[in-house]
Amino acid sequence: MRLPSAILATFLLASPAAADISVKLLPPWTGKSVPTGQQCPLNGGKGATPPMEVSGIPAGTAWLLVEFDDKSYGPLSKNGGHGTLLYPVKGATTRLPAVPGMTDRLPGGVRVHKASRGSGKYRSDGYLPPCSGGQGNTYTATVYPIGQDGKPGKGVQITTGRY
Repeated sequence: MRLPSAILATFLLASPAAADISVKLLPPWTGKSVPTGQQCPLNGGKGATPPMEVSGIPAGTAWLLVEFDDKSYGPLSKNGGHGTLLYPVKGATTRLPAVPGMTDRLPGGVRVHKASRGSGKYRSDGYLPPCSGGQGNTYTATVYPIGQDGKPGKGVQITTGRY
């Protein structure tokens, strides 16, 4: 049975998992070391999220959800331990700007989906920048396309740096 093109297009638009996305860090982030000054205020920084270029974004993607984690510290090592942000999307390629850490007041339509799970002096209303004090922890970002139906597609994880 052959589906009419209008039905097929609707199915493809609702399924952001239809294509694999590619994520690239932009300067000054290289994926090796967390750049100087991009640490949390407790470690003398004024950290912001790493800027990224995302390509291969599936048609029908409304948002990119980015989970930030510290893979070396169990309580903040998965599911956005350092915060989860939503970036608006238009097109198959987009740049995700650096946005400030430690706040839920973000520019350019970026929203906090879930604040960092840090507590006490590590509490943040949004993204918690790397805050391990230079212990060599590994920080990552996982990017998921979110369709207009609110369902996530296949995520891509990258290492943002060690600190």
